[in-house]
Amino acid sequence: MREREILFRIYEFIKPYQAILVSAIICMVMVAISSASQAYMVKPLLDEIFFNKDRLLLNILPLALIILFVVKGLFFYGYSFLLNKVGQGIINDLRKRLYTHLQDLPLSFFHKTPTGEIISRIISDIPLIQNAVSQALVGTLKDCLQVICLLGVIFYQNWQLSLVSLVILPLAFFPIVLFGRKHRKLSTKSQQTTAQVSNILYETITGNRIVKAFCMEEYEIHRFSKVVNKLYNVTIRDARVRCLAHPIMELLGGIGIAFIMWYGGRQVLNGTSTPGTFFSFLTAIIMIYEPVKSISTVNSSVQQGIAAAIRIFGVLDTKPAIIEQQDAVPLPPLSGQIEFKDVCFSYDGKREVLKGINLSIKTGEVLAIVGSSGGGKTTLANLLPRFFDVTSGVITIDGHDIRDVTIKSLRGQIGLVTQQTILFNDTVRNNIGYGDQNLSENEIIAAAKAAHALDFITSLSEGFDTVIGESGTKLSGGERQRLSIARALLKDSPILILDEATSSLDTESEREIQKALDNLIKDRTTLIIAHRLSTIKNADRIIVIQDGRIVEEGTHETLLARNGVYTLLYNMQ
Repeated sequence: MREREILFRIYEFIKPYQAILVSAIICMVMVAISSASQAYMVKPLLDEIFFNKDRLLLNILPLALIILFVVKGLFFYGYSFLLNKVGQGIINDLRKRLYTHLQDLPLSFFHKTPTGEIISRIISDIPLIQNAVSQALVGTLKDCLQVICLLGVIFYQNWQLSLVSLVILPLAFFPIVLFGRKHRKLSTKSQQTTAQVSNILYETITGNRIVKAFCMEEYEIHRFSKVVNKLYNVTIRDARVRCLAHPIMELLGGIGIAFIMWYGGRQVLNGTSTPGTFFSFLTAIIMIYEPVKSISTVNSSVQQGIAAAIRIFGVLDTKPAIIEQQDAVPLPPLSGQIEFKDVCFSYDGKREVLKGINLSIKTGEVLAIVGSSGGGKTTLANLLPRFFDVTSGVITIDGHDIRDVTIKSLRGQIGLVTQQTILFNDTVRNNIGYGDQNLSENEIIAAAKAAHALDFITSLSEGFDTVIGESGTKLSGGERQRLSIARALLKDSPILILDEATSSLDTESEREIQKALDNLIKDRTTLIIAHRLSTIKNADRIIVIQDGRIVEEGTHETLLARNGVYTLLYNMQ
């Protein structure tokens, strides 16, 4: 991605704030004019007051200087505040845009991209773009305006000496070009390493129980230290480049000012220039040097911002694999059947996980899907709500290809209880009513009761208002699963997917939950994925998946009588 293209895309986020930026630029112009006026005032101070003894000007000039400082201070505040407003607005917009885009990305993206890296891009990388825009790019504009105004002063004071200065001044920009690319390369490495640090932190904090159980504290400390040391080394290399730029700027600036002092001093001694003109000129030159030096230091921020933008736009450019058709229609409530016709699926485009699946599921039927691990059971269920799209074949609901209906209407008809219980760091009430924030208290209590969760909820310190911690860490595994089941009960969807819904429960809790599930699945089309075959004896139909194919199909009794794969699985348990 070229630098010009990156800057153009960043500009798209600046567009909404153009009016504020124009106001900031006006303030910058006034600050630049004020700075140039301060340099110019050195001439009357020396020539008219000290040499010509003008007492009236002595009384006026200090007052004028105070007014000038007040005006400059007001406009400086104006442009600084406005730039911060623009910068924070860009951060806000980018974070919302990136987060919104993440919601559209397929599960495969989250399988491939470490969580810490995604968090790092949202939290760490975006402020670098804001800094590049508000403090660097626009700050450079202010410095350039100040340089232009001060150049006007020195040309007005002594055009011959100004021409000499213009020969020397470009040398001050040498470090900017010299170190620019190096900054970006090191900044990219720094941001990538920061993402690795974030990922290790996320893994070890969320998985601290496993770390402690396997006595791997020393190993994780060593792994973390290794990555942090890598970040330290990259940061030090970048600091070396930035710190080297400053003394080179100082040296080149010192050489230039020394030459101007010698040349200008000779003009004063020869009588071709006044001391006031010379010192006003010298003041302006010194004041020019400061914004030029700022441009050099700002270059580091610009390069960091561009490197961060490349990483962020890399995510934004990731196309959603699950795309809703432009002419997609809402899916009517389920009334007929679900059909899988010659369905094949592959995660990587090489190895097929599902091969030629043909399956019809009638309305209200309870279908159990069993098989050995890795056979494709969960993959088959994930295709129905379009978490993934089929590689070939078609899935229909009442004759509607699920790719031709709106995703919201499709998933709105499917309730889901997963093997991995997903809860949020929120109250019990909000976790149960996650699908609908307008539910009544009675509806939430009824769902909790049906899921056999009411007793333990009422025993919590704040009942339904208890915050359960990240991923429900304050609850037992069985309690978390019962909240998940209550959430699915409350959604009241015509299609239900139970992916090892009772796997985290002890025998007594499982018996209670099974009763609740028996009530739940009445008049619903249900897919039950199960390893524990004792839980699916009463299913209307059982299919056995092996190596991505349906190898057996029937009821519990008929499958046992065949003495095939199902019998083998049953006997093993």
